[in-house]
Amino acid sequence: MNDETARGVLPAQASALPPGFFDLVHDLKAIVRGAHVRAQLKVNTEMLLMYWEIGRTILARQQDEKWGTGIIGRISAELRTEFPNQRGFSTRNVKYMRQLARTWPEQFGQQAAAQLPWGHLQLLMDKCETRFELDFYAQHAVHHGWSRGHLGSMIHTALHRAKGAAANNFDVSLPESSDAVKEVFKDPYRLDFTELTGRPAERDLEDALVANLVRFLTELGVGFAFVGRQYPVVVGDTEFRIDLLFYHCKLHCYVVLELKTRKAHPEHFGQLGFYVSVVDDLVRDKEVDGPTVGILIAESRDRSMVEYALRGYSKPLAVSTYAGLPERVQGLLPSAEDLSRIADDVLRKPSGGA
Repeated sequence: MNDETARGVLPAQASALPPGFFDLVHDLKAIVRGAHVRAQLKVNTEMLLMYWEIGRTILARQQDEKWGTGIIGRISAELRTEFPNQRGFSTRNVKYMRQLARTWPEQFGQQAAAQLPWGHLQLLMDKCETRFELDFYAQHAVHHGWSRGHLGSMIHTALHRAKGAAANNFDVSLPESSDAVKEVFKDPYRLDFTELTGRPAERDLEDALVANLVRFLTELGVGFAFVGRQYPVVVGDTEFRIDLLFYHCKLHCYVVLELKTRKAHPEHFGQLGFYVSVVDDLVRDKEVDGPTVGILIAESRDRSMVEYALRGYSKPLAVSTYAGLPERVQGLLPSAEDLSRIADDVLRKPSGGA
């Protein structure tokens, strides 16, 4: 079946169409879809503004008239009676409207939160404790297009505390862009998706991260592009291999990532600094790329030691930690032996039998 037949156009009809006709139709469909998206966003924004106005009005009347919280149920009933075909006026929802107005007392339409679906806002109001957290997660959800589930996951892992928390020497090594670079690196990184426990071998951790590369890139954050694993660089007559090499598309720089499944030690920074210097000289395009950044992800770190160790390097370096699968969770999972036994049992069963 050719393209025209697949579109429901007979060959005779297709021959009468001018060249580029289906390209034109494709462009027109994109325009219509774009208009639908904009209309949906407009409807969502108007609905949220209505919710905010309702909540603000209720707050004002409760304050002026000293009405108690029991009045919310009656308000809900009256609104549902007046607007029977419009959803969203349950007692629970009206309470959220009041909370929305209390949370954002200023003009809500100018906030990043006004661009989010109602379910996202309910989650934010349920899970966030401070206005800083609310605005932090609202801005990130809008900017990165997070689903409600992903937003909940980021709140659960306390991204607002991890983001920008990696110990570093960027103030000295990157004085003109230190704030922007700091925001890229977190501490700790959540690597529980690797399902590794205890203190795995560094190669095992590297294998697990590469096997789950999409999830690892998600954990690293927006902007990271994978360049290579055990990336080879030749210095003199010796070949060295970098654990993981990335490129950050927003910072326009290479990021050398070294893994240590034990506590960070001063000598680790020497190795990391060496790799950063080599990538700077042999890999990056000095006319396009910014200075290479190195980050060490270790099982743990001593902040005082890290502070002293970083002072000796002019290259931009950072150190973070990682959080693996908790032992209590690992205990609930089947062991490799269990899985092997189950697989053997299945293979021994006759096909088609009950």
